Amino acid sequence: MAEEEKVVQYFSRDFEWEELRDEVERNPKFSYHLSSFSPSLSSPSPEDSDADAWRSFHRRHSTGTFFKERRYLLKEFPELIVFDGSIRVLEVGCGNGSTALPILRAKQNIIVYACDCSQDALDKAVEMVATSNFPSISHRFYPFLHDFSANRFPDWFLCSACQKCSLKKDFIFTPDANGEALIRINEPASCCIGGIDYVTLIFTLSAVPFQRMSFILAECITVLKPGGLLLFRDYGLFDMTMLRFPPDQRVGFREYMRSDVDVREEAEERGRKLT
Repeated sequence: MAEEEKVVQYFSRDFEWEELRDEVERNPKFSYHLSSFSPSLSSPSPEDSDADAWRSFHRRHSTGTFFKERRYLLKEFPELIVFDGSIRVLEVGCGNGSTALPILRAKQNIIVYACDCSQDALDKAVEMVATSNFPSISHRFYPFLHDFSANRFPDWFLCSACQKCSLKKDFIFTPDANGEALIRINEPASCCIGGIDYVTLIFTLSAVPFQRMSFILAECITVLKPGGLLLFRDYGLFDMTMLRFPPDQRVGFREYMRSDVDVREEAEERGRKLT
């Protein structure tokens, strides 16, 4: 019994962040992470194309073995599987499908729209979903090419007219078998799909420059239905990913350039979680 409990046990936090911060700040070998940053002539420009860098990265890792399927996501975000009705998920920066696949497997009522700036990544995601042991999930997977760091999401998610009236829709309250109120919304318009229930950003924000993060977050919010959720997981301030970066890979204050991707990784205070 104890062994079974150990198998299913999941930890989203295994440390005290304040203790970690104090440990890093006292360690002289990490002092350069705490110092101010003055860009040199050789420092990459904030205008460098991160989308092009990621396209190159996915071409180099076209076998898809670089990213493993993120099976922990349903434990991290149980909200994805608690409802029995139809659920629409938008996976932003889907890569090779390592996030979309476990979500699609979870329940038959989940539809996943997935975007990425790399066609190579999308092709691999389609292949991963198609060759999984769950052949029925392919028809619920809708990938599309989109550079979300520089462009707005298409109107067919939630058009401008529906965005303005989304909080004014007619709600219908009907009791269930226990007398509790069930909420239904009148049929959506045919101009769009009516919005997204969940937007997922899984190790996505860290792949774009800090200056573009607010635009991306704002765009994600605009396609959510009223009551929808934005779910994200990423690197954290003083986690091992940040501390492993050498001084010559700094491109800003708590901002780093990955040598294998040439893409900035913003190490912000989001809390470190056990993968």
